[in-house]
Amino acid sequence: MKIALIPEKASMRKWNIHSSRQQTMNISITSILLGLGGKCLLSWLLVFLQRKHICRSFMGVFSVSLSAVDTAVSLLFTTIHIHGDGHLMLLDLRLTRYHICLLVQILGQIYSALQWPVVIAAALDQFCTISLQPLPSRAKWIVHSFVTVLLWLLTALYVFLLSDFVPVLEDVSHHLLQQCWVFHTAQILQVITLLFLTLGCVALHAVCSTRLLEKPPVKEQITDHSRTHSRRSVACQVLCIFLNTWAPLLIFLAVLLLLPLGIPSYLGLNVAWLCFLNSFLMAVISCVVCPASQLARSVAAVPADSLCEWRFNFSLAAES
Repeated sequence: MKIALIPEKASMRKWNIHSSRQQTMNISITSILLGLGGKCLLSWLLVFLQRKHICRSFMGVFSVSLSAVDTAVSLLFTTIHIHGDGHLMLLDLRLTRYHICLLVQILGQIYSALQWPVVIAAALDQFCTISLQPLPSRAKWIVHSFVTVLLWLLTALYVFLLSDFVPVLEDVSHHLLQQCWVFHTAQILQVITLLFLTLGCVALHAVCSTRLLEKPPVKEQITDHSRTHSRRSVACQVLCIFLNTWAPLLIFLAVLLLLPLGIPSYLGLNVAWLCFLNSFLMAVISCVVCPASQLARSVAAVPADSLCEWRFNFSLAAES
């Protein structure tokens, strides 16, 4: 792994690794520690609130693992910072504040690389839970734990062996080092963009279905009319439930997407964000699966969500 050293102060303007510098922000070590500490507290609070069913889904198991990693990293960084004079030893390696800057960049890269695999794995888990015969609780927990460990290992190997990641450190004495260069996360903005496009498609589908249903159906079109009515009903209910719960966060994400603000990569992956993604994936998959598989019932339910109650009412008269 190559390391780019940034010259100190005045000579910093002559630094020729321009592309790397554009993707980084300079944050004090104290702010990094406070940010990680606050992230840990929020993560464990959300895990506690979902304790009754946290291990029944992949996203829940991964949230617990993420909280544990954040806690371990925060304790390690705090210990290194307290012993910033270099007297702290670990496996014959003298740890200094340089290692905080190096490790926080590596951690941020791993978190950024995990964004899309976690979304895909959680979507597959939700799809299988809703549309297929569910596994026993113990078997499901084993599968979720195995996938979680595998994702962590494969992502770490990717960052160290296959990615073009180059850590950036200041060329100053570790006694004088007070700030770290931290990379932005671009993956979360990609997920936000896809999220808003999906919500737009759902809203457009609901509007188009409404106009279609205004036309009186002929006898040959009764079945298609009933299916369209049911899908429109689910789409509208999903949109209302999701927006009622997450509207403030959606507004914040829209502002984040429009303004040129950077998100530190070590904060991009957190349990609050995972809870939001979990609700979003439940909404999308419910729109796709429930009308096709559960129209025979008057009520269809999807897996438990501590923040959204995903229950839909179907009109059986519309389907007869």
